[in-house]
Amino acid sequence: MTLLIKNVKAIDPRHKLSDGVDVFVRDGKIAKVGKQLDVKADETLDGKGQTLVPGFIDLHVHFREPGGGHKETVATGARAALKGGFVGAVSMPNTQPAADNAAIVEFILKRAREAEFNIFPCGALSKGREGKEISAMLELKNAGCVAVSDDGNYLRNPLVARRAFEYASQVGLIVMSHVEIPELTKGGVMNEGYVSTVMGLKGMPAVSEVIAVATDIELAKMTEARLHISHLSSGAALEKIKRARSEGLQITCEVTPHHLALTENALKTYDTNFKMNPPLRTEEDRQAMLQGVLDGSIDVIATDHAPHQFEEKDQEFELAPFGVIGLETAFAVSYTELSQKAGPAALEILIDRMAITPANILGLGQFNEIAEGSAANFTLLDLNAKWTISKEDFASKSKNSCFLGREVRGRVVATVCNGKLYRWNTHPVASGAVTVQSGCHSGEGRNLSAKGGLAFGGKTSKQDASLRWHDTHPERLPGATPL
Repeated sequence: MTLLIKNVKAIDPRHKLSDGVDVFVRDGKIAKVGKQLDVKADETLDGKGQTLVPGFIDLHVHFREPGGGHKETVATGARAALKGGFVGAVSMPNTQPAADNAAIVEFILKRAREAEFNIFPCGALSKGREGKEISAMLELKNAGCVAVSDDGNYLRNPLVARRAFEYASQVGLIVMSHVEIPELTKGGVMNEGYVSTVMGLKGMPAVSEVIAVATDIELAKMTEARLHISHLSSGAALEKIKRARSEGLQITCEVTPHHLALTENALKTYDTNFKMNPPLRTEEDRQAMLQGVLDGSIDVIATDHAPHQFEEKDQEFELAPFGVIGLETAFAVSYTELSQKAGPAALEILIDRMAITPANILGLGQFNEIAEGSAANFTLLDLNAKWTISKEDFASKSKNSCFLGREVRGRVVATVCNGKLYRWNTHPVASGAVTVQSGCHSGEGRNLSAKGGLAFGGKTSKQDASLRWHDTHPERLPGATPL
């Protein structure tokens, strides 16, 4: 299969690219990049007014399979990721059963192949994520894991933690740490402070994160393990990381879009879609997270995509589970927030934090480079699109977003993953229509326009409820054919 994207603004800081280039894809790889390419393709997309960037990689997702398929599956999670511009993701091990052995990892990778999506599994740091005995990390590595974590739990026993860090270092696995001292946060449901006191809810103090970060830094120094701090939320913890780096320690960290955009004040409505762990913290912490992304002290923006069904979230605040989804909204929310701080520089910062640095951390080489010979893994954006987030926008099985009703700027128009084009139904955008022309199974031409119409053989029908339903239920799409 061949694909040609014409006249698009392409940005990849690793390569000198210009406006108005053509990108030609053949057999899953970028075959040519240049001006006015004289080639024929099975599918042609006019990219005028759009921006082509390296495909995003999410270092932190929960696709729930095995054991939680009612919330999400690898197939529906992959669809949500693709719709958000992601071409790969690191799956966390808190499945049922936990991903602490080769059989579970192989099952996840099999599901990923079926979904035609790039999953980089994270195995459990300890057996069953119970913190009592280290997992069989060499087995996990050989099965395909890139990292280990007890995400959702902190490995509290310092001796077991030391052995786990040592073993991970020896076999070449990244330690991705969920930094939280459980004795300090047990029973808590939101950030501890004035707002939690007024609301009458038990708090989770930021010092829990700070102590865990400091402990892991010392263990990483001792064992020479590659340490990655997951979902950072407090400015004080970030200062610990910056200090460790100044002393020469190789440590990376991530922040979520919701910790860039929201604070504890969002919980005043007792809406459980704002209940997550780590919790939303103060405005001072939010500003520290934004500044960390801007100055590079925070390496990565990751979603911590954590789907839950409506019935699970629709209960008393104390009983509702932690977690929110975020794959489909990550770019738009982050771009909206960073644009207010960095202006035009926001896009290149986001390309680094969502695409380039994640690829470097995982050692993926040319995985998402916009260059001849590289795998075709890239994302097409409409930076001028303004839209309001709604449940109809989600391909995930679950709809527990903390951004419902929020107006954002910037939208994913299409995603190319392993050379395959996925074109998304979007609301009308100010910059005009984008059309995909491709060969259907019947041989007829197909046009797909951003103006809301789906055309077969020149006949256009308005995007109706059934089409939107299919877009959020990919398992019901005939042959799982991408749009």
